[in-house]
Amino acid sequence: MVWSGVAPVGPRVETRRMSSTTDPSDGTTHAHREAALDRAHAHAASWLRSQDDRPVPARQDADAIGDAIGRDLPTRPSSPEQVVELLATSCEPGLTAMPSGRFFGFVIGGTHPAGLAADWLVGAWDQNAAMRAVTPAVAAVEEVAGRWLVDLLGLPAGSAVGFATGATTANQVGVLCGRDALLRDAGWDPAQGLSGGPAVRVLAGAERHDSVDLALRYAGLPRPQAVAADDQGRIVPSALAAALAAEPRRPTLVLLQAGNLHSGACDDFPACIPMAREHGAWVHVDGAFGLWAGASSTYQRLVAGVELADSWATDAHKTLNAPYDCGVAVVRDPGALAASMGIHGDYLIQHEGDPFGRVLEMSRRARGIPVWAVLRSLGRSGVEELVDRLCRHAQAFAEAIGRMPGAEVVNDVVFTQVCATFGDDARTQQVVERVLADGTAWASGSRWRGRAVLRISVSNASTTDEDVERTVEALRRAASA
Repeated sequence: MVWSGVAPVGPRVETRRMSSTTDPSDGTTHAHREAALDRAHAHAASWLRSQDDRPVPARQDADAIGDAIGRDLPTRPSSPEQVVELLATSCEPGLTAMPSGRFFGFVIGGTHPAGLAADWLVGAWDQNAAMRAVTPAVAAVEEVAGRWLVDLLGLPAGSAVGFATGATTANQVGVLCGRDALLRDAGWDPAQGLSGGPAVRVLAGAERHDSVDLALRYAGLPRPQAVAADDQGRIVPSALAAALAAEPRRPTLVLLQAGNLHSGACDDFPACIPMAREHGAWVHVDGAFGLWAGASSTYQRLVAGVELADSWATDAHKTLNAPYDCGVAVVRDPGALAASMGIHGDYLIQHEGDPFGRVLEMSRRARGIPVWAVLRSLGRSGVEELVDRLCRHAQAFAEAIGRMPGAEVVNDVVFTQVCATFGDDARTQQVVERVLADGTAWASGSRWRGRAVLRISVSNASTTDEDVERTVEALRRAASA
């Protein structure tokens, strides 16, 4: 064995180089690893450079990509660099240009350069981000990132933060904490299960996101009692008051929303949360993208009073543009979070505040590190400018669509969502299809309040004024065809 090599910075680090006679056949030597990483870097850089000019929709379907990569497991090993080359070249035609500044489908962002680079480090470091004592670097970075997020979003200082896979699992963390706290308050130990315990009632707006229902199902809770919503999807406070008063002694979980999927509107937190608290309810806020309004002095009025809730969920990919996957669960009472998510094992090296006591997973990647990197790169003013810029682009879309013959923007554009119709449902659906066929941009169709709509979600930090103009021209072509 020969030892050689130094780190480019910092203290001297020795690395082991295996002789050619002992190289394993599975391609795990340093040379193989570096060759594979070099190929991955080259393809990644090429992919990102292509975003300005390539059509946004994918060019091939899943069946074609499956054929290209090969459907039979090979008998013998392949070198890692060959595998990377096959993967990159075969998959490229089946990739949608989601990092493009002209992708406005769904509510997802792009990836900030600092977050992407940090995510590569996370993969290389290969840390199981479960225990503070075992991976202190991960714990330290995620704890700092968590404090920064709580501060930026205007949530209570000292709240516990967990980095989940996405907004759905972040919602589930909040739902589970609320369920368990309500059961304990009713004199029931959640460790006994739900059978035989008090029935927890769930109240949520009629226009909640479907992922909330999914989180409730995972938690063994019933489908919510739908509370009336107004024309922008906000829960009606008087309707919530009536629902609470109907069963005043029953353990109740109230689910509110920061950022309606179609309108971007937020519930009236100053009116809703205090009344829920008066009835002893646990209040959880699904703020997958709308919670980020709290980072802007211009738009934080949309989430005024949200800090009064008990738990919150958001997604750092949707607005902050951290890489997948990165949901964020925040709970006011760290003890309640630990009681629901914590676990004890004699083999574990446990410490108060261990990361695995804050989310559903024990084994997980260090997904909070890219969040820290994006926040450190942008700073407070950069995050605010990002939120304001996304909202400015949404306003530009609304103004341009409003000038198109036969088109109508059907929501109050208060944040980053724009919904438009182009006549009756059939014509609106045709416009959506023509936009996708054009390839310049991606704007998805949906149904809102009984009508077909074209929905534009402005979430990507890389979107420029030129991207907006090119997309508007594509919409004009589609609408006038």
